[in-house]
Amino acid sequence: MRLLSVNTGAVGPLRVGQRRFSSAIGKQAREGAVVVGPLGLQGDEQADPNVHGGLAKAVYAYPVEHLPFWQARRQQAGVSLFDEELPPGFLGENLSISGLLETDTWIGDRLVFPDAVLRVTAPREPCFKFNAVMGLPDAGRLMVQALCSGFYLAVEQAGSLSAGQAFDLQPGPRGLRVSEIFSARRFKHLR
Repeated sequence: MRLLSVNTGAVGPLRVGQRRFSSAIGKQAREGAVVVGPLGLQGDEQADPNVHGGLAKAVYAYPVEHLPFWQARRQQAGVSLFDEELPPGFLGENLSISGLLETDTWIGDRLVFPDAVLRVTAPREPCFKFNAVMGLPDAGRLMVQALCSGFYLAVEQAGSLSAGQAFDLQPGPRGLRVSEIFSARRFKHLR
């Protein structure tokens, strides 16, 4: 398992139809070590702390194994070119990871990095801002159908994170998988 990119973003305007909202969904890859504390990565912001951020949702991780799915959907909808790759942070993720999917991750599991420990707390819940950024009016529904939510992390041991680091998975209580919780919620408003 590997951390491929550490991504942060600032709150800025996001247009959804004729309306404007504040959002920090647009993240950019960072170079070098990035400090991670109880409320997340240094230099990262959240526009709506009722939904994102806080101690239980300090960091958002997303498996890069899902990116071909999104690239194909965007290409089919005509919002991107066939060979256009999604850059790190495009889906709003702080950590672009490989080797760990939602079906293999349980609430309470720990991601142990060389200088930090993060605990899995919940799947991401898609919203209209995600649909807007993806350029797909049904992106949230597609995320639910494909069970490719990524997951939120609490910071158990503050430290720093760097792209390229390997990390280990330390099992938690093994009650529910991230994918099981995400599937159970169904997000009826997205169907």
